[in-house]
Amino acid sequence: MKKIVVLTGAGISAESGIQTFRDANGLWEGHDVMEVASPEGWRKDRRLVLDFYNQRRKQLKTVEPNEGHRQLVRLESQYEVYVVTQNVDDLHERAGSTNIIHLHGELRKVRSTLDPSLIYKWEEDVTEGDKCEKGAQLRPHIVWFGESVPKLEEAAALCSQADILMIVGTSLQVYPAAGLSRYVPAHTPIFYIDPAPKKNMELQLLEDYVTIIQQPASTGVKAVVDILMKTTFKD
Repeated sequence: MKKIVVLTGAGISAESGIQTFRDANGLWEGHDVMEVASPEGWRKDRRLVLDFYNQRRKQLKTVEPNEGHRQLVRLESQYEVYVVTQNVDDLHERAGSTNIIHLHGELRKVRSTLDPSLIYKWEEDVTEGDKCEKGAQLRPHIVWFGESVPKLEEAAALCSQADILMIVGTSLQVYPAAGLSRYVPAHTPIFYIDPAPKKNMELQLLEDYVTIIQQPASTGVKAVVDILMKTTFKD
């Protein structure tokens, strides 16, 4: 069974109603991104950061997966599919995808500020005074700007084994995730789905193997899945 690796970004979740900071001139729901998504912001105003993610967690409960998420699940009947997402929501899980790597963390989890390996599922608000079993404050389980990406190596290894690469709803401007396409084997077919695609250096080098679908995820993913379900790409 051939292996498809799917890299997803904010664009696929935006169609479900989740806003991204890049759609608002660097603001994320009215906040400068560095105020709410950086270690410096956390040290400066812990309460603001906790409240910001509490509100995002509440919003997540009001949205549903869209057709882009659901179409990726359809591929699993014919392929070994791995979703590597930059998104912190759980829409891929709720749509039914079974192999998911969250590069930038998960909104419905928190972790210890003392021991990063202590990670907990969390549905309600996180407040000052909520602590891990070792007595340290809990923080959002999110990879902030300036922090390392723990699952990047795992994602790169998957890309190095890909028979087909799909890129959905990402500007390909945020590194290191934007550089994952450099790990795919030579001559790997790449499908790039985005209403406003921007080729970065890695994709420019692979241009002969890139098919651009200039559509939103809800329609573009279906178009690519229809192609991939044909015998030409299965065998």
